[in-house]
This record gives sequence, structure tokens and C-alpha cells, in this order.
Amino acid sequence: MQDFPWENQSSVSEFILLGFSSDSQINAILFNIFLFLYLSTLVGNGLIVTLIHLDSRLHTPIYVTTTVPQMLVHLVCQKKTISYAGCVAQMYIFLVLGITEGWLFSAMAYDRYVAICYPLRYKVIMTPWLCSLVYTVFTMRLPFCGPSEINHFFCEVPAVLKLACADTSLNDRVDFILGFILLLIPLSFILASYFRIFATILRIRSAQGRLKAFSTCASHITVVTMFCGPAMFMYMNPGANASPERDKKLALFYNVISAFLNPIIYSLRNKDVKRAFLKLTGWGSTPE
Repeated sequence: MQDFPWENQSSVSEFILLGFSSDSQINAILFNIFLFLYLSTLVGNGLIVTLIHLDSRLHTPIYVTTTVPQMLVHLVCQKKTISYAGCVAQMYIFLVLGITEGWLFSAMAYDRYVAICYPLRYKVIMTPWLCSLVYTVFTMRLPFCGPSEINHFFCEVPAVLKLACADTSLNDRVDFILGFILLLIPLSFILASYFRIFATILRIRSAQGRLKAFSTCASHITVVTMFCGPAMFMYMNPGANASPERDKKLALFYNVISAFLNPIIYSLRNKDVKRAFLKLTGWGSTPE
């Protein structure tokens, strides 16, 4: 009797996250580095939220909390498993918050555009929930065969697809289309905004005025580059061309590093936030 490929597939109840290394000394070093970055991110954002009373735009780095705590645990523990349901939940929540972050970058680029060019108001409408659901359902509907080892530090779509014992070409096409919609379209808004910004800046006669305008945009450009570049490479690259070790390093940029930098280069450089902090601590006030 002919054997069909799905007859040998096992029912997966949990996955094993291989992480970065099997060397305990390397894992200990990585644990200390990532713990410092994670705690700094929480402290920075917690301080900002305390200072300006729950401004929703400052909550986006919370997506780091969907992945980093588990990564820290796995760096120091022998058991590196995650349940199937936990993997689905982690994938979905990370995608929802990551997509929201991408659109927020677009909104912030537009904010800088209107701040420099026109005193207008804007409203951004985002639908990350449905897009993330499509990503998650299209990935987790596939049959998975043993061994259920994910060569990554969290349940990210490209890494999970590697375990599927079925044709993933449809997933590659869906990922590319969604990547175009969710990454390239916001990025095009950002580029269009900065094209107009730079055109306006170049018309400023004062060198000091041009420098001040450029400094307003520099921090945003830095984080956009660190977030969108690696994310586009990960989610718009066919699965056959994926390299697990390279992908783990790329994921750190939009998962850990950009979240760590957000409160530093956005809010803590803001004069209003500095003034509120100095008022809270009683250290005086910043000069106007």
C-alpha cells in the first residue's frame, strides 16, 4: 500500500525553541545583555507613562514583552518548550503589536511633516487585528511533523513555517502580499513625508534652522531603518532562502533593540518630558 506523506505526521502539542546557542556560558552572557535591555525598556517606558498619564502612543514597545521574558527564561533553563496554544498566541500578539508599530512610524513621519510644513491635524486608521489573524491562521493551519524544534527564540512566522510538512508556497505568497501592504505601504508614506520635509528644510535660509529641523527627524529615521529594514527582509523573503541564524539576528533589531531605543530617542529627548521629569524629581526645570 502506498504511504502518503501526511500519514507519518505527528500531532504537535508543543514546540522546542532552540534559541541562540547550546553553550551555557554564551547563554549566560546573552541573558545578562538581554535582561539589561529589557529592564531598561520597561523602566524607560514606565517613567514616560507615569509622566504623561497614559499617552497611548508611548505604549507600543510593549510588544517586546510578548517575546523577551520567555527568551530570558530559555537562556538559563534546560527546558525550552512552548505549548502549541502558547505559540499561536505569541505569534498573533507579536504580529498585532508589530504591525501597529509599523503604521505608527508612518503616522510619526506625517507628524514631522505637518509640524515642519503645515499646522494640520491628522487621523490614522489601522487594522492590525485582521492582518495578524491572516498571518497566524495561514501558518498554524499547516500540518507539522517532528522534530518540533523551532530554530528561533520565539514563535515567528518564517521560523515556524520551516517545520511544516506541506507545501508552503501559498504561505510565501500571502506573506509577500501582506508584507507589501503592511511594510512597503507605510514605508512609502514615510518616504513621501520625508521627501516633502527635506524639500522644505532645504528652503530654510538659516543653517541653524536647517540643523534643528534635521535633528527633529534623525531619531525617527534611525528607528524606522532598524525596524522596517530587517522586518521587510524577514517577511518578504521566500522561505527557501531563509537562514535561521541570520533571521535570529535580524529579529533582534525590530524585537529588542528598537523597543529599547524608542523611549530614549523619542520621549526622553522631548523638552516637555524632560520638564515633567525634573518637576517630578524636584531637580528644577529645563531652559526654554
